[in-house]
Amino acid sequence: MLTRSLLAIATLSLFVAATPRIASAEEKSPPNVVFFLVDDLGYMDIGANNPDTFYETPHIDRLSQSGMRFTDGYAANPVCSPTRYSILAGKYPSRVDATNFFTGTRPGKFHPAPLNNRMPLEEITLAESLKSNGYATFFAGKWHLGPSEEYWPEHQGFDVNQGGHNAGGPYSGKRYFSPFENPRLEDNTTGEHLPDRLAKEASKFIEQHQDEPFLTYLSFYSVHTPLMAPPELVKKYKAKAERLGLTDQEAFGEEEKLWGKPEWKGRPVRQLQSHATYAAMVEAMDQAVGRVLQQIDDLGLTEETIVILTSDNGGLSTSEGWPTSNLPLRGGKGWVYEGGIREAFMIRAPGITKPGTTSDEPVCSIDFYPTILDLCGQTAPPQQQLDGVSLKPLLRGDESLDRQSLYWHYPHYSNQGSFPGGAIREGDWKLIERYEDGRVHLYNLKDDIGERNDVADQHPERVNAMRDQLHRWYKEVDAKFLQPKDGQQPWHPLED
Repeated sequence: MLTRSLLAIATLSLFVAATPRIASAEEKSPPNVVFFLVDDLGYMDIGANNPDTFYETPHIDRLSQSGMRFTDGYAANPVCSPTRYSILAGKYPSRVDATNFFTGTRPGKFHPAPLNNRMPLEEITLAESLKSNGYATFFAGKWHLGPSEEYWPEHQGFDVNQGGHNAGGPYSGKRYFSPFENPRLEDNTTGEHLPDRLAKEASKFIEQHQDEPFLTYLSFYSVHTPLMAPPELVKKYKAKAERLGLTDQEAFGEEEKLWGKPEWKGRPVRQLQSHATYAAMVEAMDQAVGRVLQQIDDLGLTEETIVILTSDNGGLSTSEGWPTSNLPLRGGKGWVYEGGIREAFMIRAPGITKPGTTSDEPVCSIDFYPTILDLCGQTAPPQQQLDGVSLKPLLRGDESLDRQSLYWHYPHYSNQGSFPGGAIREGDWKLIERYEDGRVHLYNLKDDIGERNDVADQHPERVNAMRDQLHRWYKEVDAKFLQPKDGQQPWHPLED
């Protein structure tokens, strides 16, 4: 039997133990985060950016209307792996020489710059930051950030990894249909469609962790090649193209030819959205996005969940099936023109973003990490270097960020036929610098979003100032450049 004093002590102990739980219940829980990353999705592929698109993206369009759409949102690189690195680390991939897809080393007139083909394990990733603050973390889909298992998602802060490994596409098994033969995705029903499966896994994780803060990072393999889709959707878009009178005989124009077939006068570039299989891939991906969004709604988590959607580079328009058109944007995946780097880019932050708003402030994939941490009430570790900035001021409705420039560095010969080059954007102005010979081009994107009117000769002072700033940035990130080939020395921007 307890004495009076022991009973008092026991009662006090119970009160003290209970107090933190009462306080925590009164505090607002940190928001959940759902991040959709679509592979190779073009800026003009979604209805929110292009009301005349051939493709149908109702779920993405509704997501856009429920948050803020950024009209001038960019990937940090015109191909996949570097941009994926920038999202997870919040910095320019040039800082670690992750400047091409892993492991792209195509030579051209010169050899490409040295390439680091893995995200260093020393990086403190977005997943690691959130996990250290009590978040359950989930990854599904394409990873492509390291050649071997020790660099895969489960070693970079993700509790669960469904489908992420070294491959840049669904190249094993029956590819977009099961059996997938993916080392990180168990095969279930034969014939299962990959984007739907990834959405199922994401939805299941959300349900399992609905009572705690979570990061769900759904990184689609879609709409990357191989071009494959459910037959009924392909049939739908073939009929649609026929109904609209769209034929491939009118679909192609010419871009600059850096390399390619001898019979090509210029590089073929798709100028008409009419590819039925690609359209079906876009719709299937959109349906998968809708499935996850519906799960959030069904569980009553909509007002507690930040949702972000973007792509890793521009739409594929100049090679590998030529499936989409980015017009009026020039070029596509692999090019530092707008078609290669301007992306679908939207954020829904309940209680912060006014639904249906847009921002024309230039923003970049390096900004997602600091933005998410800021929205979740967190800060990056003091030892971590970030190039991105929080977009929370824009999401609140402030007019602009305190940032002068955005930069790109692509010292490689892309599979899509483009030239090695760098770029800088300041306000409406964009300067492109070619690494083979040092030529520069200047465009006013407000007047010339298609980058067809080079005005460098008319603005020599602006060219010099922007070029100097770009070169300072090269030094800051320790950028690497083209290497000699067959006794020929390439131009070098820091030796000019």
